[in-house]
Amino acid sequence: MKGSEILRHVDHTLLKPTATWGEIQALCEEAIKYQTASVCIPASYVAPVQQKYGSRVNICTVIGFPLGYDTTETKITAATQAVADGAKEVDIVINIADAKNGYFDKITEEIAKIKEAIGNNILKVIIEACYLDDSEKTQLCQCVTRAKADYIKTSTGFGTGGATHEDIKLFRENIGPAVKIKAAGGIRTIEDMKQYLQEGCERIGASAAVGLLKDKLNTEV
Repeated sequence: MKGSEILRHVDHTLLKPTATWGEIQALCEEAIKYQTASVCIPASYVAPVQQKYGSRVNICTVIGFPLGYDTTETKITAATQAVADGAKEVDIVINIADAKNGYFDKITEEIAKIKEAIGNNILKVIIEACYLDDSEKTQLCQCVTRAKADYIKTSTGFGTGGATHEDIKLFRENIGPAVKIKAAGGIRTIEDMKQYLQEGCERIGASAAVGLLKDKLNTEV
C-alpha cells in the first residue's frame, strides 16, 4: 500500500480549541496537495473554509463534540447549520450517558433525526468506545445500523482512549452491511493506519497522517 493510497482514506484533522485561521488554512492546503478524504475542522471554520476553497476541499465537521450531551434539538440545529455553511460530512457524538443508562432506542431516534436533517450528506456517529463495555458497543452498532447512519466512529480523540483493533473487530461483526467504519484517536504510526484499513476501516481520523506520509506518496509503506 502506497502512502497516497492511505491518505485517500484520511480525514485530515485539526480540532484543538486553540486552532487559528492560519493553521486551518495550512491544513486545507495540505489536504488539497496530498488528496486526503476530507478536512475535519471545528464548525466555526466551515463557512470560511467553504468561502476560500469551495469544492477543492471536502469539509467535515463535528457536532456535540466532544462530550455528546447536547440535546437532540441542539445537535440537529448545529448539523443543519454546518451543512448550510458547506460541510459535506458531519461527525456527531452520541449521548454517552444514554448508552450507560441503556436508552438505546433514544440514541437510535436521535441519530435517525440528524440523518434526516442533513439528507444525502455523510453522517458519522462517534460512540466514544473508551467509556463503554462490549455489550454497550454491540448495542450501539445496532443503533447506528437501524438509524441508517453512514459510519460508526470509534472516538473523539478527547476521551481516555482512542481507536483499538479489538473495537474494529467488534464493529465489523455487529454493524449492518451499509455502515462503514472510521477509526480515530491516538493513530500516530503508518503501521497502525495500514492495519486499520486492512481490518475494514474506510476512514482514518488523524492529525499526523500527512506528516508521516507526504514523503512516501509513491512508496510502498
